[in-house]
Amino acid sequence: MLKKVEIKNFGPLDELNWRDLGLINLIIGANGAGKTFLLKILYSAMRTMEEYKRGDDLRTAADILADKLYWTFQPDRIGDLVAKGADDGLSCRITFEQNDFIYSFGKDTTKQISYLENNVSPRSSNSIFLPAKEILSLDQIILKSREQDKTFGFDDTYLDLARALRLSPRGGKIFTEFAKSRRSLEAILGGRVEYDEESGRWQFKKKNQKFPIGVTAEGTKKIAILDTLLSNRYLNTDSIVFIDEPESALHPVAISKFLDIVALLAECGIQFFLSSHSYFVVKKLFLIAQKNEMSIPVISAQDGTWRPENLRDGMPKNSIIDESIRLYKEEVEETLK
Repeated sequence: MLKKVEIKNFGPLDELNWRDLGLINLIIGANGAGKTFLLKILYSAMRTMEEYKRGDDLRTAADILADKLYWTFQPDRIGDLVAKGADDGLSCRITFEQNDFIYSFGKDTTKQISYLENNVSPRSSNSIFLPAKEILSLDQIILKSREQDKTFGFDDTYLDLARALRLSPRGGKIFTEFAKSRRSLEAILGGRVEYDEESGRWQFKKKNQKFPIGVTAEGTKKIAILDTLLSNRYLNTDSIVFIDEPESALHPVAISKFLDIVALLAECGIQFFLSSHSYFVVKKLFLIAQKNEMSIPVISAQDGTWRPENLRDGMPKNSIIDESIRLYKEEVEETLK
């Protein structure tokens, strides 16, 4: 799994050093702090490692990474990803297990990355990025806009996910933890989301009834995505899953149950990176860390700097927590009047 990340002058991230990563890792901070940006940096690097030397792909790692950065962040040129006003270019070092994946380039870079060192062996497992918005009702539009029209709009996180979801479910025995997680996901959903080959559309199946995906709740569609990726074996025990705002469109009870499933999947080896600005997410992961005596590293944006902590050691100091406490105190004061 990913063990360490060091970033300098990368978009909104002037400097970030996050070490001792765990199976579940949390990124918190205010809107615009760079939470999603960080997830996409990590995802782009992991997909480069996974696509390199896969099958008959003859591209170099530098070529793959340049394409990934271009279509994930969609700048005019990848040099635009260098932090505005920075004197030097950007640099990124990601440690996977004990090996480093390092690259750097300057603001004048168009598509050719000036320096890349890849010491990570080719991977057969897949990483995936789950965006805050659901995509089941948009997958045909995403595939058309990217595969046929070749236009900006939906970035590579959406395209990769749309492609992964189209893989057919596979029969046979799956990991015990995966089977348990799928049962839990189905219990939350109250049914199952399936792709209908005949109509070319996703639908929600509840007992003997079928409903168009367009009239299905946003939260249901979001949870169904993880279930589908377990069903079609796109994910395995060596996968890494990046989730942007797991709280999006979910009731607090569903958030809690969903994160219990994340913890269960982490126990069998899947590594998770989550970005959030929800008190419910932070608090639930804190309780999971305490109950399981589990290391859950958290990095939070505070006054332009990134501060690493661990939920095993307590709740982090952050504006999300501060505002929750402030509202609680305000409620108590109103009650006592």
